[in-house]
Amino acid sequence: MRYTHMGAGIGLALGALGLQIPAAAAADDSDVRIEPWNASPGSTVTVSTSACDPDADYGKGSSEVAGEFHLFEGDEEGVLTGQFQIPEGTGPGNDTVTLKCPPLTKVTETYRVTGRPPSGSVNAGFGPAEDTGTGLALGGGLLLTAAAGGVVWMRRRPNGNRA
Repeated sequence: MRYTHMGAGIGLALGALGLQIPAAAAADDSDVRIEPWNASPGSTVTVSTSACDPDADYGKGSSEVAGEFHLFEGDEEGVLTGQFQIPEGTGPGNDTVTLKCPPLTKVTETYRVTGRPPSGSVNAGFGPAEDTGTGLALGGGLLLTAAAGGVVWMRRRPNGNRA
């Protein structure tokens, strides 16, 4: 009976992994590479494509958020690369990039524009993070007291070997 349950569990796990393989293969099937895939406002996005003719040395691109940019030969042969900057104040959402290059090649890809990354300390409800003197001393004292109490409790605890 125990082996039946283990076999069913292993079968379910392998089945779930098997369902992920086509999705992973389809996600890596694009001729367009966007770095970073999740970009924040103010960051620079690099777009590379191998969809163009290997002899092409120029292309054009456009982003719905950032506007038009140019594609030039990259480090790899047959790959055109371009960059653009996401404007400050852009809200989170998807952005579609369209690339055009000779001979009559047009490809599109969508990436994610995230919200602005946090800057500074996070307010967790106990005051600002810059106040480290008193809070740090109080927290350290509480930890030391708890450790000392644990040691006293362990020393006074009756031992099973004592009569």
